[in-house]
Amino acid sequence: MQSDQTDGTSFVQMTLSVLGGKWKLLILWHLKDGGKRYSELRRLMPEISEKMLIQQLKELEKDTIISRTTLSAMPPKVEYAFTSYGRTLIPVFQPLCEWGQEHLKRMNMNQSV
Repeated sequence: MQSDQTDGTSFVQMTLSVLGGKWKLLILWHLKDGGKRYSELRRLMPEISEKMLIQQLKELEKDTIISRTTLSAMPPKVEYAFTSYGRTLIPVFQPLCEWGQEHLKRMNMNQSV
């Protein structure tokens, strides 16, 4: 039994090393329906600093969750999108979103009591 808990812990730690932090899941949420240019991501997440967005995008790219494509336009534009491997995360988003919705309802109920 102890081995299963240890294995599970290492799997959760691995997941958090790739997806952990305040911004990565939100970035991926915005990419789930298709690629976005850097400027679009900035508009969708005005609270994130430019430095942090760049850092998070680089980390997701390094972990092969997203790809970065330079579009041939003047001036050049960059688009970020899921890799085929990264797309395997998309089914995880709906249950997370549903859990968040229920949690928000619960928190609102507790505040009104």
